[in-house]
Amino acid sequence: MSSKEGRTAKKEEYGEIEKNLEIFQVCDSTFPIGTFNHSYGMETYLRDGVVHDAPSFEKWLSVYLETQFKWGEGLAVKLTMEALDKGDYDKIWQIDRILTLSAAALETRKGASLIAVQMIDLLIRLYGYMDAKEVEILREYRIRIKEEKSFGNQAIAFALFMHMQGADFRQSVCYYSYSIVTTMVQNAVRAIPLGQKAGQDILHTIFGDIIKLSSAIEELDESYLGASVPGVELAQIRHETTVFRLFMS
Repeated sequence: MSSKEGRTAKKEEYGEIEKNLEIFQVCDSTFPIGTFNHSYGMETYLRDGVVHDAPSFEKWLSVYLETQFKWGEGLAVKLTMEALDKGDYDKIWQIDRILTLSAAALETRKGASLIAVQMIDLLIRLYGYMDAKEVEILREYRIRIKEEKSFGNQAIAFALFMHMQGADFRQSVCYYSYSIVTTMVQNAVRAIPLGQKAGQDILHTIFGDIIKLSSAIEELDESYLGASVPGVELAQIRHETTVFRLFMS
């Protein structure tokens, strides 16, 4: 290999590393989009004593991922990326509408919109200089939310970002699942409370479930979008009337 070829290969290698670092930044639980304020109904189970330690929280998290998340935001990532591949941008707004109107709990709908707005604003702040179709769509998405033509969902914004990074939907679903899981684990650490080491144990154990979840979502079509289970939705609805709470939803 010539020295020129070596420099080119090194540049490509570091370019890939830089992309990975950018993805890690967006997936980090400290990425300031407000997810630390939401428990997605877990706090209701905590108040009822159903979730009270590491094993019970891990069970709740697995059920949430395998039901509402899989048929909701997880599937939305896949469908959004498919729409982007086809250039069917109106489909994105349709996904946003179905996903939002399928959520029974008011707090869940509001929370999704607030988080989406903060993610879109931050992604535009970080990547607005780029001449990319995804950035243009993010800007349009933000305008549509402001004009109440769309509701806003974090999963759609994340899919736009990952498509811009050149990722496929399997990678995107896995990374998005990880971002949700790591945030929920940190929320459980302070709410239950769990020890940080117990939280890391759960996080490490759930990696295999994330891979399986990605494979399961691959087999789903749009007809599943927005499906859920009564227990999870009722917990989210009941959270709206909780007198004392740590989370917004």
